[in-house]
Amino acid sequence: RQEAAEYYRDHRVPQRMEEALNALFPLRPADLYGELANYFSKFSKPPVICKLVGRKVIDGVGQPTLEVEIYCTVKNYEKRICSTVMSFHSQISENALPETTEADEKERNDSVNTAVEWVNDSLNTMLRDLKPTDQCKVDEMLGDYFTKQAEFKKEIEKQEEAAAEVTLALTSCTPSATALPGGKKAAKPEKVSAAERMIPPAEPIESVLCGSLAIGATSLAIAKAGATISRIPLYLHIALMKHDQDLHKEMTLPLPMVTVLNCEKIPPAKLKLMKEVMLIPPVQLSLKQGIERVLDIQKEMTRLLESPGKVQSSPRLADSKKGKAHNTGKKAPPRALKRISHLGCLITACDNLEQPLLLMQAACNNLGLELGTDMYLAINCAAHELMDYVKGKYEILTGMFKSPDEMVDMYVELINKFPFIIALIDPLRKEDRQQWNNICCALGSKCYLIAEDAATCISKLKTDQNINIPTCSGVVLKYINQTKVSDLTELTGLLDGQRHITILGSPDGESSDDSLVDLAVGLGARFIKLGGLSRGERVTKYNRLLAIEEELAKNRTLR
Repeated sequence: RQEAAEYYRDHRVPQRMEEALNALFPLRPADLYGELANYFSKFSKPPVICKLVGRKVIDGVGQPTLEVEIYCTVKNYEKRICSTVMSFHSQISENALPETTEADEKERNDSVNTAVEWVNDSLNTMLRDLKPTDQCKVDEMLGDYFTKQAEFKKEIEKQEEAAAEVTLALTSCTPSATALPGGKKAAKPEKVSAAERMIPPAEPIESVLCGSLAIGATSLAIAKAGATISRIPLYLHIALMKHDQDLHKEMTLPLPMVTVLNCEKIPPAKLKLMKEVMLIPPVQLSLKQGIERVLDIQKEMTRLLESPGKVQSSPRLADSKKGKAHNTGKKAPPRALKRISHLGCLITACDNLEQPLLLMQAACNNLGLELGTDMYLAINCAAHELMDYVKGKYEILTGMFKSPDEMVDMYVELINKFPFIIALIDPLRKEDRQQWNNICCALGSKCYLIAEDAATCISKLKTDQNINIPTCSGVVLKYINQTKVSDLTELTGLLDGQRHITILGSPDGESSDDSLVDLAVGLGARFIKLGGLSRGERVTKYNRLLAIEEELAKNRTLR
């Protein structure tokens, strides 16, 4: 009894028990023991990480990706705090060869398997007993681990190269294949065309370390756990991290770039230039009003695409009997327009550059809306997918090629004709730096010129303090691979300082995890690019954005 008394006295239990009883008696709470538990919980030890669990799951396009769960010791018990599913980003283009796609899928599968091993083994041991609220320390350790793994891989590659050189030296003693009777002649080196020599060659694809998505997934999962433990939303947790806990009361929401049209690039389609046509609501609308307006336009577009020859008519404006009379006769062939892209939008085939823009214009006109006032357009050109390196030109339409300088002239003409286009994403390859300068001089005051694939990965952007990207208005950042939450807070601060706008974008291989929205709000991104308003993994994020708007408005912290 004496030992027990000393033990409780050392921990000030009698004193705190008396304080609790005195504090709660005037309140007379309905759940006395619940209120006592709440009172004493503030004296408990802060939760610490006790376990990480990594598992292989399926993303929104049926491909494998990584999920990370965080378990913490809370009041002496192991408790599951949260989980995150990492979005996987593929670097190959949509029109890649089947063997390239197959190799990419194998590499992806290997990377996910390796990531699962890292999480369940090394990272699980390394992060144990750390506080989930200590994001900077966790990210520093994750960065060191990634560096060691990258160095280990380089060492293995050097050993393999040395072994290959030895093998080559041994085989060089034997007669060459060209000297063998009946053997094939050595292939002549391919001639490089003059056009290809004139344009800057494509930069090599940035290598991705196998298993690297374990770093990004764990960092984001820790951030979610830190927010949960702190009992604040993730976006607020991120904002406090970025501004070193010195946060202004009001917060802004990013404007959504909503993809409504995906122009397919396979025959009979001719237009190759526009990968995504996106709508941007005006700032004077609330987010909810903007999304509703986009949905109205999308429905009207679907109606127009299903009714060939009736582009200018609308149920609101045209007589139904006239419509019936007009539609009699030969039935139009069914179009592949109701198909939904993995981006969550309509897929359609277009024959020229103006067709999708006129379609948008007609849909808005039918609803009594004016593009450039009631709604704006953005185009993801994905120019890096269009370069024909033999000709040294971009193939914007089937059989129609333009040089980088001609591309600049074409964009200037396009923006002058359709001034409601306020953003062009990847209008050129990142290698065409002179043309980026030219297009910014010509159009910089009229629309945003944004680098997505034309920008390097986040880790390299952070390393190069001068922001190694072409001359542009802003950058689309994607949370992929070894990206850490602290990388994003640091990089967006750097971009803000250099007056570049920040756009948070979702990768092609999306998951139902909606953390990207909280990241965009917390980091103060100008725009958020989530794809279309179809497919669950896309809509989940829009719903999260709407919920944050409602929450900020309720708390009177929405600027």
